[in-house]
Amino acid sequence: MALSRRAFLTTVGATASAALVGTSAPRAAARPLDVRAWLAGVDSATPLQRLTIPGTHDSGARFGGWWVECQNTTLGQQLTSGVRFLDIRCRAFEGSFTIHHGAFYQHLNFDDVLTACRDFLRGQPTETVLMRVKQEYSQVGDTAFRAVFDDYLDRRGWRPLFHIGDAWPRLGEVRGKVVLIADNGGLPGGIRWGDGNVFDIQDDWNAAPAAKYPKIEEQFREAVGRPGKQYVNFVSTAAGLPPRWNSDTLNPRTHTLLESAEGRAWRGLGIVPLDFPNTRAGLLESLIAHN
Repeated sequence: MALSRRAFLTTVGATASAALVGTSAPRAAARPLDVRAWLAGVDSATPLQRLTIPGTHDSGARFGGWWVECQNTTLGQQLTSGVRFLDIRCRAFEGSFTIHHGAFYQHLNFDDVLTACRDFLRGQPTETVLMRVKQEYSQVGDTAFRAVFDDYLDRRGWRPLFHIGDAWPRLGEVRGKVVLIADNGGLPGGIRWGDGNVFDIQDDWNAAPAAKYPKIEEQFREAVGRPGKQYVNFVSTAAGLPPRWNSDTLNPRTHTLLESAEGRAWRGLGIVPLDFPNTRAGLLESLIAHN
């Protein structure tokens, strides 16, 4: 792929004064990676499942106390920091979707989620956002859940934002779009969360950090050694301690692994959802560099 580990490399032509004296043009120094538009440096022919995609687990969960909160940044802030996978939990309530973590309303509605994605993609049209949509804290049937989703698409006008397909696309097909990953039987499209023919998911959310970390490492090795499926490797866990405390253990260990002599050579690690990724400086940039 065209993305380097730490920077997009650019070459500048000769300046007018250099041309007048016949000197050769200097090569520009590498400029820092722009995490807001890091997919700009990736070939459009690249299948999405061959990327390393930083994500957030329970992306809207910012309220409710220690045991509920999984993030401390808004969706817009997550996207501008390099996150390209959002885990969106929707309660069907009075004809709309409200965003929940369990019983706790997150002071967000689905319109707010879509507005954040639209505004980000308008400003960064080279990018794409993968969005898992799951029912949370409601128990309506698939048909009723689909009716609410279709209302957002058509009556509320959000259909142009989405790519709703039957298979994983290549990057060039979905720049500027939200790629729907359906974690509900009623949702449209053929990309079905948990389909064993498509996904290989590590999500042991109830493993203590000491038991969770080997599973994270093993899943990275599996993605590198047996490419083909869409790998998903949750670094998050809620076992024993609140998510923030567990992330304070797992995020640094994962970062260290990625920056090890062996880990630096890895590419195509799949979707990597995290809790509180911003609390570990350089972690998102390290994941992006594995493309």
